[in-house]
Amino acid sequence: MFEYSDKVQRLRARLDEFMRAEIYPAEPIYAVQLAETRKDFPWHSPPVMQELKKKARAAGLWNLFLPQSEHGAGLTNLEYAPLAELLGRSPIASEACNCSAPDTGNMELLERFASAEHKKRWLEPLLAGEIRSAFAMTEPTVASSDATNIECRITRNGDSYLLDGRKWWVSGAADARCKLLIVIGKTDPDNANRHRQQSMILVPRDAPGVQVLRSLRVFGYDDAPHGHAEVLFEKVRVPAEYLLGDEGGGFAIAQARLGPGRIHHCMRAIGLAERALTLLCRRTSGRTTFGRRISEQTVTLERIASARIQIDSARLLVLNAAYLMDTVGNKAAAKQIAMIKVATPAMACQVLDWAIQAHGGAGVCEDFPLAAGYAHARTLRLADGPDEVHSNQIGRLELAQQLATA
Repeated sequence: MFEYSDKVQRLRARLDEFMRAEIYPAEPIYAVQLAETRKDFPWHSPPVMQELKKKARAAGLWNLFLPQSEHGAGLTNLEYAPLAELLGRSPIASEACNCSAPDTGNMELLERFASAEHKKRWLEPLLAGEIRSAFAMTEPTVASSDATNIECRITRNGDSYLLDGRKWWVSGAADARCKLLIVIGKTDPDNANRHRQQSMILVPRDAPGVQVLRSLRVFGYDDAPHGHAEVLFEKVRVPAEYLLGDEGGGFAIAQARLGPGRIHHCMRAIGLAERALTLLCRRTSGRTTFGRRISEQTVTLERIASARIQIDSARLLVLNAAYLMDTVGNKAAAKQIAMIKVATPAMACQVLDWAIQAHGGAGVCEDFPLAAGYAHARTLRLADGPDEVHSNQIGRLELAQQLATA
C-alpha cells in the first residue's frame, strides 16, 4: 500500500493544523480587507496576509515548494505533492506559505539562472515574501498555445536590450508589491530553428516604458490583489546582463519553468476538488427535498461516488508524475506531466460543477468558494498550455512508444 514518508506525514499534520487554526478562519477577514484594497490600483495585499505569513514562517511552513535547494524545505516533488494539495483547499493558503504562482516558478528560474547580484536584488526578497513578481509570456495578437509565435522583440543595443511588445494574462503584474517581470521575447526572429528565436530577460517593474494597461477579469473575478494584467513594453531599456541564460535559450528555460508549474497547479487543483466534495456532502446531508435528504437521492450518491473515484485517480496520476520528475527528470516525464495537466483541471471542473448544483443558487454566489473555484479550475485548462496542446503531445509520445515496441 502506498504511504507518505514519516517526514511528509509530520509536515502534513502541521500544515493541516495550521490550515484549520489560521487559514480557514482568516478567509472571511481577508475578503473584507480585500474589498477595501480594491479601491486603489495597483492593488495592495490585505493586512491579514502579512500576519499569516509571519505565522507560517514561524511554524516552519515556508518555501515548501523548492526542491533540492538550501532555501526550501528540501522536499522532492513527490514529497511536496500532498502539501500542495492541502494548500489548494484555500485560495489564500499558498501565498501565506510563500508557495504561490507565479513567484514559485520565478524563484526557481532566478535560483538556476540569475547572477549573484540579481539573486540578492530579487530572489532573496521573494524568498522572504517581501515582494511579488510576474511572468510575461502570453500575447493578445498571436495564438500563444504555440510559444514560438511570440512577437515581443528583445533587441540588443550596445550594452543594453530594448523591449517592445504587448503581453497579457501577466499574472501578478497588478499587485502593488510586484517588483520584477520575467519576460520572454524574440532576439533572433530569423533563426531557422524556431525554438532558438526566443530569449528571457529580467525587467524591473518600475523600468521606464513598462505600462500596466488594465486588469483582466476571469469569469468576472479580478483575482485581486494578485491580478492578471495586460502590459505594454515600449522601448524598455534594461542592461544586457539582465538576460537569463544565453540568447536563444528562452524557450528551453520556459519549458524548465512550466514543468514544475504544471504539476503544482494540478496538486492544488486536487485540494480544491476535495474541498468542493466536502461542501457537497455537507450541503446535501443538511437539506431535504420531497421528504428525503438530498444526500439520500440516488443521483447525489452517484455523484459523490464518481467524485471520489475521479479525485483519487487524478491524485495517483499526479503522484506518479511527481515520482518520475524526481527519478528520471522532467523531460523523461513529459508525457505524464501532460497527462495530469489534461486530466486534473477537467476533474476539478466536474467535481466543482456537482458541488455548485448541490448548493443551488448559493453555489453561484460569493457565499461559498465554489463559483470562484470553478473559474480558477476552468482557467487551468488554458494556463501553462491548453488541453489540446498537451493532448497532442501525449498522443505523439504514446504513438512513438507503441510503434517502437511493436
